[in-house]
Amino acid sequence: MKLIKNLLFIIVFVFISCQPKGKDEVDTQPVYNAGLAEKLKADQYGMSQYVMAFLKSGPNRSQDSISAVKLQKAHLENIGRLAKEGKLVLAGPFLDDGEIRGIYIFDVESMEEARALTKSDPAVKAGRLVMELHPWYGSAALKQVNELHKSIQKQNVTKQ
Repeated sequence: MKLIKNLLFIIVFVFISCQPKGKDEVDTQPVYNAGLAEKLKADQYGMSQYVMAFLKSGPNRSQDSISAVKLQKAHLENIGRLAKEGKLVLAGPFLDDGEIRGIYIFDVESMEEARALTKSDPAVKAGRLVMELHPWYGSAALKQVNELHKSIQKQNVTKQ
């Protein structure tokens, strides 16, 4: 009996979802945008190559609280600079207080360029963080995250 009810539910669901759209309903099927794909340097799948960096706890985490706060502020300012330059498409901390502290996703041509950018981070320079780099393949749309983020950001973390 339960099997019959489940089958009936599936049949009704399929029937309803296959009904033609009414005049007020909009078809939400995305339309390919060749101009945007070209701008974002997307491949045929809408994807792009990146370098992902895992920010890990470094060997020097013994800064006093004032120095640690200053270092964190400089670290966040560096993130903002890299994002503004278009080199960093995504960054953020992990919330579990583990060895891996956060991630960066770089939009760069090579691992060497990503390595040079990680060395510009004040927290890496101080030994508070170390970076582990990996080539990564993801949606080319990630390159629009920073612009979109500005429209939903109420307060800038570096101006607190």
